Amino acid sequence: MERTEKITFNPGQDDSESFYVLEQTRLGGVNYLLVTDCEEGDGEAFIMKDISADGEEDGVFEMVSDEEELAAVAGVFENMLEDIELT
Repeated sequence: MERTEKITFNPGQDDSESFYVLEQTRLGGVNYLLVTDCEEGDGEAFIMKDISADGEEDGVFEMVSDEEELAAVAGVFENMLEDIELT
């Protein structure tokens, strides 16, 4: 799978992490990203949730940690991308 969009998160003043966006979706009015830490090959996948306030210039995302929310969103991403399985 080609990973074309790379995004950088700055969780702290001196910290930054880059991820490659595999897919995005919107559920219940909330935007979610499926991201990975590797540009090619098998990497670790994460689901991130947009918690930005309306009108906020920069997006604010956090890792989804709620088990029920994670299972629901993972199911949507699995249906969207036939060649992946999220566990």
